Amino acid sequence: MTTTSPQSSSKKLPGVEFALGGMAAMGAGCFTNPIDVIKIRLQLQGELATRGTYKKLYKNTIHAAYIVAKHEGIFALQAGFIPAIGFQLVLNGVRLGTYNIAKKHKWTLNKYGKTSIVKTAVISGTAGAVASIIGSPLYMVKTQLQAQAASSIAVGHQHGHVSTWAAFRNLWREGGFKSFYRGWNAGVPRLFVGSATQLTSFSLASDWLKSINLFPDHPVLLTFLASFVGGTCPALTMQPFDVVATRLYNQGVDAKGKGLLYNGVFDALIKIAKKEGIYGLYKGTFPTWLRIAPHTVLCLVFYDELDKFYTKLTSESQ
Repeated sequence: MTTTSPQSSSKKLPGVEFALGGMAAMGAGCFTNPIDVIKIRLQLQGELATRGTYKKLYKNTIHAAYIVAKHEGIFALQAGFIPAIGFQLVLNGVRLGTYNIAKKHKWTLNKYGKTSIVKTAVISGTAGAVASIIGSPLYMVKTQLQAQAASSIAVGHQHGHVSTWAAFRNLWREGGFKSFYRGWNAGVPRLFVGSATQLTSFSLASDWLKSINLFPDHPVLLTFLASFVGGTCPALTMQPFDVVATRLYNQGVDAKGKGLLYNGVFDALIKIAKKEGIYGLYKGTFPTWLRIAPHTVLCLVFYDELDKFYTKLTSESQ
């Protein structure tokens, strides 16, 4: 991922890797959050309804963007921005920080010095799963705020939060600290699979591009192409878990904090597949790709640039 020398990388403290990863992802999130809003709406449309039995308020990605802007204003496409950016800081601080530390110590390589698919997938997937648990409250609030819509175009449960702070306050009133981690396990398979696919495919693509000596003098272009591959693959592998996470985090709960529609990840997978068909588990695939591919490209390119800036800054100060 990085273009810095081994000498400069080895001097870097672990906390720096986490900071650079988080900052890069926050920058990327500024551009991709509107697509996330659209993805959430499409994933909630027709929840537990047989295909063809409900009115499609959002016909496709472009139509959804138009409808949201028309009924709620253009700024509605940045709904949930604050918790979304906060989640990116946590997620990619842990994920990219761990990945780059592992690369520095060659834990992701096989005996031939090439990317080990198993090692890279396990390390990056585990880091993603851990980050998903830590950042679960932020992801839940992000999802609920992005799902919130004008009554004429509302889909899924509407929580009625007026702000990020109000959302956390409402959750606290519902059940204290426990409410913040309601449905935490929904994000674990999503980010284990997504992170493992993304960073492993990125690493393999990087290896291949370097082996054919493509863009030897333009490392940013190499990162751009490899990260595009890394951003495309997870759109397919993690999509069913992404839909499940959206549904679980957004569902309403009873007085005891129990979900009104789903009891957990497997219950949600079965109910969605049974009621909506396999198609239901792949709702919003196109906006998922449209979000995660550019997000991966921006995130990894930003990381490279931040890493080079940090290296230059520290070398000048010595």
